[in-house]
Amino acid sequence: MKKLLLSTVLVVALGLSFTSCRETENKADDMGDAIENTADDAADGLEDAGRAIDDAADDVADETEGALEKAGKAIDNAAKEVKEAGKAVDSAANQVVGDDN
Repeated sequence: MKKLLLSTVLVVALGLSFTSCRETENKADDMGDAIENTADDAADGLEDAGRAIDDAADDVADETEGALEKAGKAIDNAAKEVKEAGKAVDSAANQVVGDDN
């Protein structure tokens, strides 16, 4: 009778331990999958952010290039106007000097 009782307790204990391990293993697999999915989502998010940064940098470069071209043209125009003003001053100075003689 003692052996039967001890054998039954042993079989029940082993049955519970195997059942418990299987559930833990499934939970561990689920947890591993969740971590893997989170890592994949984070990597996708980083790729998207990288693309957005590249696009923004390209847009800024395009806009800056246009602004630099406009600034260069404005500087060229200002230089021409300064030359013309210099010629006008020289001409006026020659007229003033010519009037005194």
